[in-house]
Amino acid sequence: MADLHNKKNEQEGKETVEFFRDLDKEALNIESFLEKNARTLSIGFGILIVAVLGWFGYQQFILGPKNEEATRSYLAAQKNLTDGKEDLALGGKSVANPGFIGTYEEYGSTKAGKLSAYNAGLIEFKKGNYQKAYDLLDKFSSGNKVLVALKYGAMADCLSNLNKADDALAMADKASSASDDAYTSYYFTKKAGMLALALKKNADAKKYFSVIDEKYQDYDNGQSDAFIEMTKYY
Repeated sequence: MADLHNKKNEQEGKETVEFFRDLDKEALNIESFLEKNARTLSIGFGILIVAVLGWFGYQQFILGPKNEEATRSYLAAQKNLTDGKEDLALGGKSVANPGFIGTYEEYGSTKAGKLSAYNAGLIEFKKGNYQKAYDLLDKFSSGNKVLVALKYGAMADCLSNLNKADDALAMADKASSASDDAYTSYYFTKKAGMLALALKKNADAKKYFSVIDEKYQDYDNGQSDAFIEMTKYY
């Protein structure tokens, strides 16, 4: 029994030595790899450091001041709009008065710049320049879903005025599902239904008005029932 116990211990000892020898080999392999590729690794690490520092530098020294400048430019244009000076608010004709267009062109990567494109689009729409309005609205983007829904809705109006009714319907449909806000969804679902009805796409129109009847009765005051009836005869 003692011999068996000793042999077992001896075998376990050999296995342990071999295990640590293998670990030593792996360590040597890693060291060798590091020695051979030290320059490449240091360059890669250096690039990573430069990228991180560059990102912080961009946020601190470029994007920060740009946001402030864009906000000042946007507010100046907004004041002109509030005062009823739409041409000055639209701007884009001089450095002295950039307006919404100039603010977008100069600071399009900032939130104020993007919002400037939206406001400029609405002014162009009011002036009857529907293609210009559409193009400007298309440049607007936001994390605010309600604003995105309003953008799509305004673009649908542009397309309607450009006699692109089918495209307008598709855009209104997009607006109806862009936001989680109940009233916004209701409003653009109804707009889509009206456009579908005008295009004599009665099945689509019924679909939109049925959604209103199921989800948005609080806003509709029963009007959807009348529109659903219209889809049967209109």
